[in-house]
Amino acid sequence: MTSDQSVTAAILVIGDEILSGRTKDKNIGYIAEYLTAIGVDLKEVRVVPDVGDEIVTALNALRHRYTYVFTTGGIGPTHDDITADSVAKAFGVSIDYDPRAVELLKQRFQGPELNEARMRMTRIPAGADLVTNKVSLAPGFWIGNVIVMAGVPTIMQAMLDEVGPKLKTGRKMLSESVRADLKEGDIGTELGIVALAHPEVSIGSYPFFDDKLGPNTNVVVRARDADKLAAAKAAVEDMLAKVRTKLAAGQETK
Repeated sequence: MTSDQSVTAAILVIGDEILSGRTKDKNIGYIAEYLTAIGVDLKEVRVVPDVGDEIVTALNALRHRYTYVFTTGGIGPTHDDITADSVAKAFGVSIDYDPRAVELLKQRFQGPELNEARMRMTRIPAGADLVTNKVSLAPGFWIGNVIVMAGVPTIMQAMLDEVGPKLKTGRKMLSESVRADLKEGDIGTELGIVALAHPEVSIGSYPFFDDKLGPNTNVVVRARDADKLAAAKAAVEDMLAKVRTKLAAGQETK
């Protein structure tokens, strides 16, 4: 369902292994790109340890602020996988073995293989919908505006593919990039003036190093309205041309 209203999201990354550096997060960028493509604005990312109270506090702050909250991590079979319990506490609901989730895991684990540890992955907060997982079958879940997914990138991506078509989305963000052929410091003031003149357009500068020219800058213009985007891009291009001319003239007088 597409809306003209802004649809926003946050990501809550859960896990001591991320904070310690033992595991490098590969989910944030993927989720951000996915959401941008469908018209959902990612506004905030938080990383918290495997501590129940911290998960609950962060989750309650984010879910009241944004349209959606996506969590990653902490829904596996070990003692420190406490995301499901923390989400249940945040919503004030009970949590127990979910028959739907149990049936899913029975498709993969037979008899004693479905032990106490693996059964932990079938504990789902009351009232939540399951998010199916075509990779390893152990589901995530969706309660309120919170979507709980695995931390393993391939599984997270499969879960995101399942929930994506069900999300409310806004108008897609359009984007244009303009190569400045100038250093970021050469255009900082002038770019600020252009940005003030186009308040409904996001304008950012991103420096990079060019092997031939040295320090350089890309100016990225983003908006949901194509006409406003075009007008801002034209203003940026005009400004860049004037700055290049001014700098060239200054060098000639030296």
